[in-house]
Amino acid sequence: MAANSICSSLSVHCMANKKPSPSAARTITSSKKVKLLTRVEQLKLLTKAEKAGLLSLAEKSGFSLSTIERLGLLTKAEEFGVLSAATNPETPGTLFTLSLGLLLLGPVFVYLVPEDQSWQVVVQLVVALVSVLGGSAAFAASGFVSNLQKSD
Repeated sequence: MAANSICSSLSVHCMANKKPSPSAARTITSSKKVKLLTRVEQLKLLTKAEKAGLLSLAEKSGFSLSTIERLGLLTKAEEFGVLSAATNPETPGTLFTLSLGLLLLGPVFVYLVPEDQSWQVVVQLVVALVSVLGGSAAFAASGFVSNLQKSD
């Protein structure tokens, strides 16, 4: 009897048919604009590249500003969305997720692929090497882009 009175006083509401509140339905957008060149200047990236000898190394390798212009690399970067990706707030997270996936791929692949034939061992080695290098590069790129997007 007491259980019936307690159960009748409790009401169960179905949440499946309710609409979300306007604040929950609103998408979160960043109104903050990333000033890429200003951030490059603040971090003194060009000075650091110069002091590290990266510019002269690139020139010795035949990679100069005229080569970039002749090959149309800046145009290609715009076409592929590299510059807009550098200013997109979601890019660091995406790169970080990619790095985790790649870093997990190598060990999982080595574990799952049998080692019965020598070619299987070679495939394991190649996949592990590519996943470690790619994961490390994606992780570094995630940190770099995140650092570029910070506004101090």
